[in-house]
Amino acid sequence: MFKCGLAFPRCRWILPLLLLLAIIFDIIALAASSGWVDSKYHYASLWDQYRGREPNWESSSLMEYGWAKASAAMLIIGCILLIICFILSFLALCKQQAGLLRVIGLILCIAILMQVISLIVYPTKFTETLIQNGDYEYSWSYGFGWGATILMIGCSVFFCCLPNYEDELYGQAKPIYIYEG
Repeated sequence: MFKCGLAFPRCRWILPLLLLLAIIFDIIALAASSGWVDSKYHYASLWDQYRGREPNWESSSLMEYGWAKASAAMLIIGCILLIICFILSFLALCKQQAGLLRVIGLILCIAILMQVISLIVYPTKFTETLIQNGDYEYSWSYGFGWGATILMIGCSVFFCCLPNYEDELYGQAKPIYIYEG
């Protein structure tokens, strides 16, 4: 009457969707014109900073600092690796190539490393170099960068573990029900 179990063939498309969500979060973090750092008289993105008051904002590029270039480059490399993993995940799940799943997990681990370094270097060097006094908040687009990284961590764990359940994933094994009623 009632059977409860995991339907691996139906659930296998969740991981590429989560990777797509992480790509969207990364693009938001990269393209946001403001939102990485906010305060009353100063705000900054990954690329530029603005100082002053409402009608007269003074703009300057953060790309004159080496740490800002490194942070942006690492975030872009992490996003490119994430896009590669997204494409490979469709190939692995459509062509039923379980060996490719661990490769995707390894590439995701490299992308995670790049993103984490970028998301730690930026606030550390920003506060050390540019903040003289006042209250600053790292806000929404910086949070999107961390959101993408957290999604990538979860997906990498699953991509590394999925080859252990290859038959269940591709619908070749008999389902094992947790509860039969």
